[in-house]
Amino acid sequence: MSMSQLDAETTTILAKLDADKALRPDEPSLPVGEWMGKNLFGMGQGSPWAVVRSTLLTVLFGLLALFSYRGFLNFVFSEERRWDAVRTNLRLLFTQAYPDENYTRVWVTVAIVAALAGLSLGLMKVGRGLSMKRIATWCFAWGGLIVVGILLREASALTNADGSIQLDVDKQPIREGFIDKLGERGTWWVLGLVLLVIGSVIWFTLGDLRRRTTFVPAIPFGLVTLGLFISSVWWFNWGNYTFTDDGFTFDPGNKVAGSTQMPWTLIFVVLLVAYLIGQFLLRSERAGTFRGVVNGLWLLAPFVTFWVVLRGPVIDWSHVLSTHLPMALGFIVLGGALLWFLTQPGIGEKGRIIAVALILFALFNWLAAFMGWYPMLQKARLSFLFLGLAAAIAPNFIGDAKQRLKLIYGWVGFMTIFHILVTIINTPSSVEVPTEDFAGGFMITVYVAVFTMIFSFPLGVVLALARTSRLPLFRMLSTVYIEVIRGVPLITLLFFFSVFVNLFLPEGMELSGLAAVTVAFVLFSAAYLAENVRGGLQAIRRGQYEASDALGLTTVQRTMFIVLPQGLRVSIPPLVGQVIATFKETSLLAIVGVFDFLRIARDVIPAQTEFLGVKQENLLFISAVYFIVSYSMSKYSQRLEKQLGVGER
Repeated sequence: MSMSQLDAETTTILAKLDADKALRPDEPSLPVGEWMGKNLFGMGQGSPWAVVRSTLLTVLFGLLALFSYRGFLNFVFSEERRWDAVRTNLRLLFTQAYPDENYTRVWVTVAIVAALAGLSLGLMKVGRGLSMKRIATWCFAWGGLIVVGILLREASALTNADGSIQLDVDKQPIREGFIDKLGERGTWWVLGLVLLVIGSVIWFTLGDLRRRTTFVPAIPFGLVTLGLFISSVWWFNWGNYTFTDDGFTFDPGNKVAGSTQMPWTLIFVVLLVAYLIGQFLLRSERAGTFRGVVNGLWLLAPFVTFWVVLRGPVIDWSHVLSTHLPMALGFIVLGGALLWFLTQPGIGEKGRIIAVALILFALFNWLAAFMGWYPMLQKARLSFLFLGLAAAIAPNFIGDAKQRLKLIYGWVGFMTIFHILVTIINTPSSVEVPTEDFAGGFMITVYVAVFTMIFSFPLGVVLALARTSRLPLFRMLSTVYIEVIRGVPLITLLFFFSVFVNLFLPEGMELSGLAAVTVAFVLFSAAYLAENVRGGLQAIRRGQYEASDALGLTTVQRTMFIVLPQGLRVSIPPLVGQVIATFKETSLLAIVGVFDFLRIARDVIPAQTEFLGVKQENLLFISAVYFIVSYSMSKYSQRLEKQLGVGER
């Protein structure tokens, strides 16, 4: 029942309950000494031995943390580190050999992602936001880390006029004094002290209750922080490090090049405008519909950006008009008419027989391709298969004209997008690169991970449903597939699909190296996702099945509307864990010869004359990137779990 159907008094009570929940404080803040005694030194645990044990553990791990932090700082900020190798090769690390004359396509791709991200953030149902207590804690933590880091980090080495490091008789660097060390790090002092001052102002001026009950909207806070960082390319001297045909250019005293300033500024503007549009749409009555549209655009974005924007296809319009367009119209019109026939009331078993016949015909087309009996475009074979699957779900749309048209509209939209994308994919690219694949670096890492997630998730769900099916054939086939794939190392599948799979394909069909490894990732990830989903399905209580049977739902309706939504909600933690693992496992692409993020950092940059043998800096940088992406997915998973009440109800 919606709020508009309730009486005014009930609506007021519910609104007050929501307001009280939004302002509900967390645990009261303890004084600093009391907090340290309770959490660090075991005060109040009841025995002197517990206090001694907690104190020893705190001191031990505190010293270990300080030692590790000091080692990390001395490594990162050492004069021996060649961070210019990373800064100069940022374009190589992220897009490999993508040509400069086509680089606008890369910025357009990033802008598309920023626009979708802004719309999603604007349409997102946000919670209370960030409490002032949390913001103050962050300021204290980061400010304290910076100040402690200044004190822990060793003094800088003295250099000669030519920039070389001065060495003593033992060939060790001669370092400046402690006071000089503290004085030369003025920028870091200012940053650390400013954060500590901000944290202190918030903490001591608001008071305990206001700290915990005053909230700042999280998304605007993040956008402002991001905007300040991007604006720094206009006023802070990040340095201009470039690699051109004329060689390497190192200019640490200047701002970044205009070719970097303007695109990132425009991309942030796109993100901000899209967020404001999303906020406007959120206030409309069709906010749920807009969320669905944006989710659909997210699903299409990888295909459009990769094969349309980045690849720049050269389309043969005469062939499109003579072959592809008539085929697409034929499947759209005739397939839509068939689905309209199959959704008429009273069709009974006849509809299921037609659906099974269509699926068998589609499978026969694939058998004929392997045997070479008659030619047929792969797009036509796939279209027949999709038509058979649509016919199989047609009984769920039997009803009035409005209900039947939902399937027809879905078929028309899917076939239109499918034929357009396949036509574009099968056309040559206008982007000329010296390697086999036009993309590389972090770009290829992201796309392989995204395509793996898109295709492996539905396959994993189907395998999970098949393994829990009562039909022995489906259960046996699914079990064999899952156990065989899980029993084979991923690298074995990658080598098989990148080296041997083309030997088993019919004549005239060949998988590119990138497509082959993506298929390997999809098949491997689907087996693990299937087990995660199966665990969620087994958590569904028997009463849910009995209730759906009492309502007269079919097996498909029960699965789609009752079982799967609950099972997938329970499976969110392991599913996200598998997604993160898949993203990190893309680093194995370097072993099979793909120029991914890891291979460029490990092999390509250290082979450059200017940075010969420089590896540690590159590997640390890509490790940080992997961590940021994985941590972001983990935090979003936690937010989604909290929103859906996983583990609470």
